[in-house]
Amino acid sequence: MMERIYYDSKTGNVERFMRKIAEATGWETEKIQPDTVAVQEGHLVTFTTRFGEIPETTKNFLQQASPYILSVSSSGNRNWGQNFAVAGNKIASEYGIPLALKFELSGTNEDINEFIAIIKARRNHGNKRGSKELDIAQ
Repeated sequence: MMERIYYDSKTGNVERFMRKIAEATGWETEKIQPDTVAVQEGHLVTFTTRFGEIPETTKNFLQQASPYILSVSSSGNRNWGQNFAVAGNKIASEYGIPLALKFELSGTNEDINEFIAIIKARRNHGNKRGSKELDIAQ
């Protein structure tokens, strides 16, 4: 089954992560633009900005798209300590979307394999948004 991943990237880290995911899986990826509208279910991958904030572009996308988002993953930098990739936690909390994965910068090969396994497990177990089974990254 083809998965769709919506992603937001500013410095290129998330974009590199998504390119690796697409190469490994063939899944559809779509970079969030100001006019991006979600018309089908998918997963969200974003970054953390400033001091642990959700990027404005991601917030704007979620205003319309949140009912279509099955999980959220976020990139960050471990130098920020408690604020590491915390945009994912905030989105999970504010929008009730399960947190799938937090990864550093553009992710390691292990992160890529873990992300793919988490998304496939959700599908194989029929998990929908209401499930807390994905909340392993907290």
